[in-house]
Amino acid sequence: MLFIEPYFAEYGYIGLFVLSFLAATVLPFSSEVVFFGMLLGGYDAWTCTLVATAGNWLGGLTCYYIGYLGKIEWIEKYLKIDKEKLDKWLYKTQKYGGWLAFFSFVPFAGDAIVVATGFLRCRFLIVAFALLAGKFLRYALIMYANNLLF
Repeated sequence: MLFIEPYFAEYGYIGLFVLSFLAATVLPFSSEVVFFGMLLGGYDAWTCTLVATAGNWLGGLTCYYIGYLGKIEWIEKYLKIDKEKLDKWLYKTQKYGGWLAFFSFVPFAGDAIVVATGFLRCRFLIVAFALLAGKFLRYALIMYANNLLF
């Protein structure tokens, strides 16, 4: 899906928001590539961080809602999370609760974590806050790494 990412970069902050949203839901690509490219392209670092965080956070909340609906078929079909992976995160979410959503930025596990919090009906405000904190931290670290390197 890397061929799609430069297309979104042409639309500036709106493209970054849409890409960040989609990357947190149904499409298997990384918004960090466009985010980093926009930083290198001279876009305002804090605006990029806030826009990418907002898009990715809202995409994560969409995954929470799909999990909340509790239809395994939809989770497998639309989010491409297989039942075994979901079961693994359901177990961990039962143990640690909605705060586990903080780790939604972890590659290959993030969506399953958020879906599991929705599926188990973890408290929305806790999930929303933890999700926002984790998403923001990821983009802020990338922003600071960019400032150090370039």
